[in-house]
Amino acid sequence: MKRQITVAELLREREETLGLEKLASEKGLDRTISHSGPASPGLALAGFVDRVRAGRVQVFGETEMAYLATLEPDVVEERLRELFQHDVPVVFITKGLDVPKEFMKVARDYDIPVFRTSLGTGMFFQRLNPYLEAALAPTVSLHGSLADVYGVGLLFVGESGIGKSECVLDLVERGHRLVADDLVFATRRGHDIIIGHGHEFQRHHMEIRGVGIIDVRTLFGIRAIRQQKRIEVVVQLEAWDDAQHYSRTGLEREDTEVLGVTLPKITIPLNPGKNITVIAEVIAMNHLLKYAGVDPALEFDNKLREAMRPVREYLEEDYE
Repeated sequence: MKRQITVAELLREREETLGLEKLASEKGLDRTISHSGPASPGLALAGFVDRVRAGRVQVFGETEMAYLATLEPDVVEERLRELFQHDVPVVFITKGLDVPKEFMKVARDYDIPVFRTSLGTGMFFQRLNPYLEAALAPTVSLHGSLADVYGVGLLFVGESGIGKSECVLDLVERGHRLVADDLVFATRRGHDIIIGHGHEFQRHHMEIRGVGIIDVRTLFGIRAIRQQKRIEVVVQLEAWDDAQHYSRTGLEREDTEVLGVTLPKITIPLNPGKNITVIAEVIAMNHLLKYAGVDPALEFDNKLREAMRPVREYLEEDYE
């Protein structure tokens, strides 16, 4: 799901951090920002506006303002109108630079808020970029339970009532940490990182069938929870089905996609007496081993093949 925020929301969250001074903001605070990468409009001011994207914050630094100072006032207006007509949500001026009256006139004509900061351009980008990346990151809601097990984010999914919450509760009792139960919001950061977190009103509460809603933080302490965690393995819980084929060696790999990111998926069939909590811990530890370059299933397979090689060669050479 593509996200967007308004200029007013950005100001509410980051006005003090960015040290912003209002120059022109009577209107336009409801304009939407939909692009996570702020832009320096150097090429656009030179006349090349084909790559200007709507909904993208524009940041004018010393270079851009110095270039505008070399132009005639009517040319400055012309270039700014060519830029601002591309639905620019907000403009920031860095280093406390002076802003020509032509600049302010065009901004007011398009109802574009203009703010000035004393921060250098590089520092301004460093403070603004992380906020926009987090606020505008693609997000989807998932039905499941997310836990931090030995530092590995395990997302438990499956049919309602299969035992996801009970499994995570048992993990918490064994010293692991709950991130979110029942409803998990997954957000993509960068190209291949999925961060999971709970709803702000639901965090650290769980629904246990027959018991009701419990507060994990109150029952087990602050160390039993965390605000968010990278989702690294998806654990599918399902009732045992004799007609299904389940992996026995671990050589068959199954994947699933979340927001375009491929994640390893492990299907665990449930039957009476199976200790799913210990299995979950093994899944986490096995993932850590693979991350370190150790694949037990593959190593066992290679050793077995090597042990069988003399027999195979003998049979291949037996021409009788």
